[in-house]
Amino acid sequence: MFEIHDTVDSPLRIGVELIAIAPGAPLDLDLRVESVSEGVLVTGTVEAPTAGECSRCLAPIQGRVQVGLTELFAYPDSATEATTEEDEVGHVVDQMVDLEQPIIDAVGLELPFSPVCSPDCPGLCPQCGVSLAAEPGHQHELIDPRWAKLAAMLPEQDESDAKQRGEQ
Repeated sequence: MFEIHDTVDSPLRIGVELIAIAPGAPLDLDLRVESVSEGVLVTGTVEAPTAGECSRCLAPIQGRVQVGLTELFAYPDSATEATTEEDEVGHVVDQMVDLEQPIIDAVGLELPFSPVCSPDCPGLCPQCGVSLAAEPGHQHELIDPRWAKLAAMLPEQDESDAKQRGEQ
C-alpha cells in the first residue's frame, strides 16, 4: 500500500456542457493505492477548480469540485477479469493503472447539468435578453394578441400626453 498526494494538470476538458474543469487546470490527487486479492484498489479524492457559465443568466461562474474515487483494477488472469465485462472494471496493464476515465466519470456525475450563479438568479428577459439581476424592475408592456387590432386604433401615447398638456 502507498499513498499519492500530488497535483497534476488536467489532460483535457472534464465536465458537462456549461461547467467543467479546464484543460491544464490543476488536479489535486489524494489517493491510496493498495493491492487486494483480485487487483489494485484505488481510493481517495480528486479536487479541481471549475469554470463555466450560469444556465439562467450566462454570467461566468467559478467553483471547485471534489469527487471521491473507489476503483478496482483487475490483475491479468484474475477471477475478476474472467467474470466481468471488459468495460465493467479497469485493468492493470504493464503494472500500471489508468485513472483518467474513472476521474472523468466521477466529475461528470458530480457537476450540475444546469449550474447557476446563485440559487435565486432571475435569468434573462425572454423578450430582449437583458439580465434581470442587473435591472430588477425590468418589464415590457405586452398587449394580448387578441386585442392587438384594437390597440392599433388608439392614438399614440406621446400624442395623447401632449394633447393633455395643451402642447400642439
